[in-house]
This record gives sequence, C-alpha cells and structure tokens, in this order.
Amino acid sequence: MTTLLVIIHVTVCILLILIVLLQSGKGATMGVSLGGGAGQTLFGASGPATILTKITTAVAVIFMITSLMLAYLSGNQSETSIMEKTTAPIEQKTE
Repeated sequence: MTTLLVIIHVTVCILLILIVLLQSGKGATMGVSLGGGAGQTLFGASGPATILTKITTAVAVIFMITSLMLAYLSGNQSETSIMEKTTAPIEQKTE
C-alpha cells in the first residue's frame, strides 16, 4: 500500500512541476502595455480558467491528499520488530 502511494506521489510531483513550468506567468504581459487595459487583467479579475489551470488545481489536490496519507501512514507504523523471537546474547565474563 505504501509503495503504491509513494509511486503515485512521485508521479504527481513530476506532473505538477511540468504543468507549472508550461504555464505563462500572469506578469508576462505587464511590461508590454499597462495603458491598454493589461494592468486590469494583471491586478483585477481574470477571465475563465484555462484547461491548464484546472489540471494544475486537480494535480495539486491529489498531491496534498497523497502527502497527508503518507504522513498518516508513517505516523501509525506498527511497533513490532523482526528481532522479537531472538534471545539476548549470553555475556561472557572476562578474567
């Protein structure tokens, strides 16, 4: 279970990095034309979300869920040991 969750988590991390790097920044057109209404789109309400923005949101939610699940699983590990059935070595006295 944990191995599958780690694989999903790493895959989502890589996807999130790639998707964020594909997007253009909101300030990309700021230096071009502030007088023609571009300033309003930068600081004001934006248009409808693009498909890349929706994918980024979904991948970020999956990333947070897998992070929380991995944290929960690592905090609730069993207290058993592989050395339970072995006895302690006998101490030999040195003279």
